[in-house]
Amino acid sequence: MANIKQQKKRIRLAAQQRLRNRQVKSSLKTLFKKFDTSVAEGDRDTATQLSTLLASSIDKAASKGVLHKNTAARKKSLVARHLAKLS
Repeated sequence: MANIKQQKKRIRLAAQQRLRNRQVKSSLKTLFKKFDTSVAEGDRDTATQLSTLLASSIDKAASKGVLHKNTAARKKSLVARHLAKLS
C-alpha cells in the first residue's frame, strides 16, 4: 500500500474507473451479441436499430476513453459490414 496521500487517491480513482470501464465494455458486448443474433436471423429492422444504438455507444465509449479511437472505428466498421451483408 502506498504511503503518499495522492497515490492513495489515485488507487481509489483507478478502482472506480476500472469498474466503470468494465460496465461499459460489458454493455457493448451485450449489444454486439444482440446485433449478431438479429443479423443471423435476418431481421433487418432490428439490426438497423441496433446498429444505430451500437454506433452511438461505441462513440461514447471512445470519447470517455474506455475504447481507443481506432478500436472504436474498427468496431463500427465491422457493424457496418455485417449490416451491408444483410441487405
